[in-house]
Formats: sequence, structure tokens, C-alpha cells
Amino acid sequence: MSKPVRAAVFPVAGRGTRFLPATKASPKEMLPIVDKPLIQYAVEEAIEAGATKLVFVTGSSKRAIEDHFDEDPELEQALTASGKDTLLRSIQDIVPPGVSCIYIRQGEPLGLGHAVLCARPAIGDEAFFVHLADDLIAGSPGCLQQMAGQHDAHGGSVVAVETVPSENTSSYGIVAIDEDEGGRITEIVEKPDPADAPSNSAVVGRYLLEPQIFDKLEKIGSGAGGEIQLTDGIAALLDESPVYAYSFTGVRYDCGSKLGYLQATVAFGLDHPETGDDFREHLRCLLSSAAH
Repeated sequence: MSKPVRAAVFPVAGRGTRFLPATKASPKEMLPIVDKPLIQYAVEEAIEAGATKLVFVTGSSKRAIEDHFDEDPELEQALTASGKDTLLRSIQDIVPPGVSCIYIRQGEPLGLGHAVLCARPAIGDEAFFVHLADDLIAGSPGCLQQMAGQHDAHGGSVVAVETVPSENTSSYGIVAIDEDEGGRITEIVEKPDPADAPSNSAVVGRYLLEPQIFDKLEKIGSGAGGEIQLTDGIAALLDESPVYAYSFTGVRYDCGSKLGYLQATVAFGLDHPETGDDFREHLRCLLSSAAH
């Protein structure tokens, strides 16, 4: 049985240019899905999976993330005075007792692998989660908790994968999997052309990594685009430490794209206890009007 995973890394230094001008002064991770920002969904998923150390790898213009997870006594006092107890609880429970937040600045935008490497001083010699907040996955239990169960059973590192159309492999890291070895990854290729892809199993924004990944990331240097690619670090890890592909149960929304963000907003809006029924009726009216 493997040691429980207690640390989670959130690479949040990207500028979110696909959502400009909305992200000019506000981090893309603070874009709301109904009434919670993307980064809060990410943190809740990590805490559900057992994380008690939350490491945010930030860049410039990301102060709003730190403020969101900090206490706000003036706001709490105003909500208390107004008798708005439900809203008060919603901001008091964002980070529960016993969970710590650590913020590390990524000085240069040198890739996802570099962002993960920046977290090394806070992680040390333990396995850890990596969660990309703009990959929103609706599942029960959450994707990270599912992966933690896989890690507990088999050890090694775990990456979340889903099947994508062959023509889309050039947008993902693609893995070859040995099903006879419990889903162990034998090859991982960053954004291959469809003709060169080893499969159509694509890595999505969830990782559970053993600490040996840090040494690999330090040694590989820059890869595609002059960046340190996490995919290259995982590829270097394959020969000496098992890495397993995990097909999660749930629905993934690519909130790094406008369409995926809108799809998530609709899905979560329909499922929200305050808005669901009225929003569903609103959509019915829209569809009925469009049909006529």
C-alpha cells in the first residue's frame, strides 16, 4: 500500500490569452462556473482526494488567486451584520482548517514541466498531484480521488487519460498502454500527428507523480517551443519507475476553450440547486423559439 498523497500543485502562471479581454486583468483560473471560479473547483477536488498542502505556481497578475483563498474579515463582518449566513459559510469554507496554501512565483513562462519543477522546494520527497484548473472534470468521486485509489493499489505515477478522435491527437500528449501490465504506459508523445500517434488515449489535466519526476525535469532541458515539457519528463521516467494511464469516470470540460467553458457553464448551471430548474425551463423556451 502506497503512502497517501497529501500535496497538490496548481500551475496557474499562464496568461489565458484565448479569453482576452476578460483575462487582461483577471486570471483565467478565476473565471466563474456559475458561482465559483475554476480554481476553487480544482482546490475542492484536491482536498476531497486528501491533499492538505496546496501549492500554487503563479505568475504576474495572479494576485486575485491568493486573495480568493485568503480570509476577508471585512466581508465576513458585513455578511454577519446582514444576516447572510449561507453566503458567509460559502466564503469561510473555501479552505478548511488543516489545509495550507503555498504560493511560488514562476519567474519565466518556461512550460508546464518548469512550473512543476518550481514546486519542488514545497513538495520535497513525496508523491503529489498536479491539477490543471482549466480542465474541469465532473465526477463523483472526483478524478484525483479516483487516481489516488489507483496509486494506492499499484504505486507508481498515474496520469488521467481519455479517448479522443484520431484527428485531435496533435493537441494532446498521447500514450501507448500495456493493458497486460495494469495500464502501464510504455510510450508518451507530445502532440503527435495522427499518422504518428501511438494510440488515441490522450493525457488530460490530472497527474499523480512520484518525486523522481523532479530529477528528470531538471535534466531534460528545453523541448518543444523552448519550454520544459512535463510530457518529456514523464517519458524519461518510464524506464525506471512505472507510470499508469487511468481512464477516469466523469465528464471533462476543456475550459481553456470558449466552447468548453460555455458547455461547463450550462452543465453546472443545470445541476446547481439554486438555478437548475429555472435555467432548464429557460433553455427549453430558447429551443422552442429556435424551432419555430
